[in-house]
Amino acid sequence: MDLRDLRYFETIAELQHLGQASVRLHRTQPALTSSIRRLEADCGTALFEKAGRGIKLTEAGKVLLKWAQRMRFDVEDAKHEIETIGLGLAGHVRLGIVPTAAQFLLPSVARDLLRQAPEVTLRTEVGLVDTLIPHLRAGELDMVVGSEGTSEAGYVSRLLAEDVIVVAASEHHEVLGRSVTLKDLTAYRWALQPPGAPTRDWLDQTFERKGLPRPKVQVETTMLLMLPDLVAQTGLLSFVSRHHLEGRARLLGLKEVSVKGASMRRRIVVTYRANSFLSPAARRLIDLFIQAAPNA
Repeated sequence: MDLRDLRYFETIAELQHLGQASVRLHRTQPALTSSIRRLEADCGTALFEKAGRGIKLTEAGKVLLKWAQRMRFDVEDAKHEIETIGLGLAGHVRLGIVPTAAQFLLPSVARDLLRQAPEVTLRTEVGLVDTLIPHLRAGELDMVVGSEGTSEAGYVSRLLAEDVIVVAASEHHEVLGRSVTLKDLTAYRWALQPPGAPTRDWLDQTFERKGLPRPKVQVETTMLLMLPDLVAQTGLLSFVSRHHLEGRARLLGLKEVSVKGASMRRRIVVTYRANSFLSPAARRLIDLFIQAAPNA
């Protein structure tokens, strides 16, 4: 199989449309069709089938996609390993990280990395873990620091810290200073992440298990770093990491609302592809995360 054909195949599989793939790859549709036919001849079976106005992978196509990605990773890893010969702690590291870890772990870790390896460049992508893991799978990130890793074969996740998500409010909020229950909190409005985010889903389900309506959401945002300040300056409640309420990362004006049964525990882990090349700088970054973590 030709590596170029496999690269074209990955793009066509992602877009599920020959026309769109033609535009992205700057190749004609007939050229891409010929590429797919060569792969199908090598495999002895169809790789795509029609789906509406586009196309989708057959079961055989899904298997080839997995191996095509693996082969691309191997080729890219070989290039990166060769490039790092003689460089030592230098090069470029691509990090995906969730907002809470970006605030309470990353600053000191980045400081130590740049002190030890001043020639290293670091690109960070801050986001929810379910948006970062696909970039790791695609080889666009070297590692992800997030609330969950992946149970898929071929990946390693190492524990960094235990995180607790709690109800929070402005330090002047009327709900503070008295005993409250989940039912009491149904009277207030909230600022939360959208449905589908692990913390939002957990909170919604916690209310439902008690036979209560879900929290009344007045502000919904994916900008997690905005939530603590927003809550501190409004009468809204939220569901945030306890790291925002204590220690070095504490935000002034924000306090935890003590509510029985409303604390969610999660693990912060660093995840990377097993058996793939990691530059010395990337490995040093992983080590520094582990050393800086409270559970280290």
